[in-house]
Amino acid sequence: MKKYTKKQLTRLKIALIFESKKRTKYIVKHKIFKSVGDNFFFQPRIIPSDPELIKFHNNVSVASDVTFITHDIAHNVLNNLGEGYFPYNYGCIEVLDNVFIGANSTILPNIKIGPNAIIAAGSVVTKDVPENAIVAGVPAKVIGTFTDYVEKRKNIVSYPMEEAWNNFYKEKGVNNEQD
Repeated sequence: MKKYTKKQLTRLKIALIFESKKRTKYIVKHKIFKSVGDNFFFQPRIIPSDPELIKFHNNVSVASDVTFITHDIAHNVLNNLGEGYFPYNYGCIEVLDNVFIGANSTILPNIKIGPNAIIAAGSVVTKDVPENAIVAGVPAKVIGTFTDYVEKRKNIVSYPMEEAWNNFYKEKGVNNEQD
């Protein structure tokens, strides 16, 4: 079987593993990425086309529908201009220790993230994310520190799920009789 076909079948198999924990175990066991550290969690069902260009260090969680872009295809357009040959453009991505990447974020090529960083949901990361930073937006910009976020989360009180709506309306100052 050709290498390309095998790679595509592996990507399809990963997409068909419905449980995130099982998908993560498969990814780690089969060494899909260049490297993966301890306490790695990968929720997306779509694997980047060049996963060997991505390294994840320890204690990294990637939420659903995060896109890692390790190349562009602009060469297809540029090579049709008649102005010479333009090669395929690759770039690596490295995610250091203690990083959370929020849902629907996009990480562009040649990016280094963290350590101790949070990428907010829906962000587009176009440049390196510094240590101890929370970034958000399009393009992603620093909006806070990891350290402050950890301290804030220490003050969150956990309660049973059955009380979620009551607490939601209490925080909003609204009567919860809207059911």
